[in-house]
Amino acid sequence: MAKKSRPAPIAVHVTTLEMTAPPKQSLPVPVNVHTAILSAPDIPLAFYRFLYRQVGGRWHWVDRLRMDDETLAATLHDKRNSVTVLYVNGAPAGFFELLQVDDTVVELSHFGLFERALGLGIGKWFLLQTLYAAWAPGPTRVTVDTNNLDHPRALQLYQMFGFSPVGTRDTDLVPLSDAELLALAKRDCLLPGEAR
Repeated sequence: MAKKSRPAPIAVHVTTLEMTAPPKQSLPVPVNVHTAILSAPDIPLAFYRFLYRQVGGRWHWVDRLRMDDETLAATLHDKRNSVTVLYVNGAPAGFFELLQVDDTVVELSHFGLFERALGLGIGKWFLLQTLYAAWAPGPTRVTVDTNNLDHPRALQLYQMFGFSPVGTRDTDLVPLSDAELLALAKRDCLLPGEAR
């Protein structure tokens, strides 16, 4: 049987945006849904991968899924990094991740909702809560990257909240292969103490 090759790379056009002042908007808490936003300072790797896949699966997020446990743990548990989870009606529904690059810059490295949370009217509200958190340490800039594989309105939404494009670049993304997806499923289904 012939060995399957990796999927063909996808061309990606990345836009880098920045905000230089905190948001001035105010949005009410969504009605008819129970929400909670909880920081996860010691997030378990399997839970993080679950969040990452639920949010990023549609948008071809792959980088963190290709990290081994040691590298991912070092990234997530770095004191400059924070992961915060959105719960809707008692279940996870999205997350955001911030990186304090230095005293002046906070990077919004990941943001998004689970597919089940789309259409509930919470996207803009959740982004605003994310931006409040990003500005809390008192940076002079908040940055974010988006690309043509992201939600079709992502760029417009970021700009509506005060981000301005400051640069673009082109790159390639190699989607996860079937073998990588299978390995991920096996790894995250192991019980504590089972061999990897």
